[in-house]
Amino acid sequence: FDPETHLTHDGSHTPQSECLNEKDSCEKDNPSTEEDIIDRVVENAVVRAIFNNNDVSRRSFMKLVGSGTAAAIIASIFPLGAAKALAKEGLKGGLEMKNLSLGFIPITCATPIIMSEPMGFYKKNGLNAKVRRASGWAMVRDWAINKEVQAAHMLSPMPLSITMGEGSKKVPFFMPAIENINGQAITLANKHKGVKSAKDMKGFRFCVPFDYSMHNFLLRYYLAEGGIHPDKDVQIRVIPPPEMVANLKAGNVDGYLAPEPFNQRAVYENAGFIYKLSKEIWPGHPCCAFGISQEFAKENPNTFLALFRSIVEATHFASNPANRKDIAKAIAPKNYLNQPLTVVEQVLTGRYADGLGNIKNEPDRIDFDPFPWHSMAVWILTQMKRWGFAKGNIDYKSVAEEVYLAAECDNIAKELGYETHGDTYAKHVLMGGKVFDPSKPEEYLKSFPIHSMT
Repeated sequence: FDPETHLTHDGSHTPQSECLNEKDSCEKDNPSTEEDIIDRVVENAVVRAIFNNNDVSRRSFMKLVGSGTAAAIIASIFPLGAAKALAKEGLKGGLEMKNLSLGFIPITCATPIIMSEPMGFYKKNGLNAKVRRASGWAMVRDWAINKEVQAAHMLSPMPLSITMGEGSKKVPFFMPAIENINGQAITLANKHKGVKSAKDMKGFRFCVPFDYSMHNFLLRYYLAEGGIHPDKDVQIRVIPPPEMVANLKAGNVDGYLAPEPFNQRAVYENAGFIYKLSKEIWPGHPCCAFGISQEFAKENPNTFLALFRSIVEATHFASNPANRKDIAKAIAPKNYLNQPLTVVEQVLTGRYADGLGNIKNEPDRIDFDPFPWHSMAVWILTQMKRWGFAKGNIDYKSVAEEVYLAAECDNIAKELGYETHGDTYAKHVLMGGKVFDPSKPEEYLKSFPIHSMT
């Protein structure tokens, strides 16, 4: 793009002899790394093709419009960035696999993994990835462990529990990225519209989508903070999300802490009302995530990176409220969420009916942020131990940093031009103002008078 550079020369502004005597721009103009060389080769080839190898015409054009404008014009008619990325993948040996099957549950938490198929994020990164719908989390877990899918939409505690062998066969997993933050709710049957606090829920029958879920741990946290012991004063059982509204209507449960769209669907069917959004329990809490076995990631590094990049980019795209209605249209159909568009839009836009006669406007009802904080993993591990879902001593830091790929996620975000983080640990504030310090997990655990630890 430089009018003073001859494409038939070495790429510098001045003859090489002058570069030896003057510390001008020659040194920095010459590509120094293997990837820079590939970029220069691709640019050279594209520009030569456009100007039919006529360097005089090229240089005249560059002088007329300027190198920056010329680069923008060329990028608008030719995918220069994609060509460079493809060339670099070729250098690394290319994608080990292009045809992938990804397990998912039909909930809005899976938005980035689902939308990446119809909206082209997988294709953009060279993948022919198809999402495969499961009826429940145990099915997704078993598919992932038994290699029936190459990766999966998982609950953020699942890669931790599977890696530890808690509740399943022990298989090392990575959680490269969070899919969504917030986006859940406690929904109660209409007969409980008089409930004011957790104390009014004594004797209730609740359901959650999985033992190793943020839904289970957030519901337990909320009840315990209100003086209700979740293992003594109420019943909590696992029911797959698609079956929750039917169980609420049938009177089999009094309520649930569930993923969307099944809280909004209960309102839509006049089966219940939204009692409390999960962000009121922990603002910005993680929920669902992208999970993949460490074996697959290590044996297929280029495919893993392409999949990782697809999901991080899709998650950032979903974080922009301006994109939410288009996303709702993409994921509502039968082969994905199989939900009325109005239900999905109410969840993603945050403007919704609560079942109590109110129209609420909560733009952060659900949000999307891929960064997998190690401190969030540590909090999850403390709650697994608190309620008896993990036994014995836990090396919190080691497990968190093995499973949650925070630095790697930031590297991809930086590559894509998004904000990165200075640390992977942070203090988190939950309802009531209680601060979680990830450097003191055992101290935090001992601060709770209600627990199920032996």
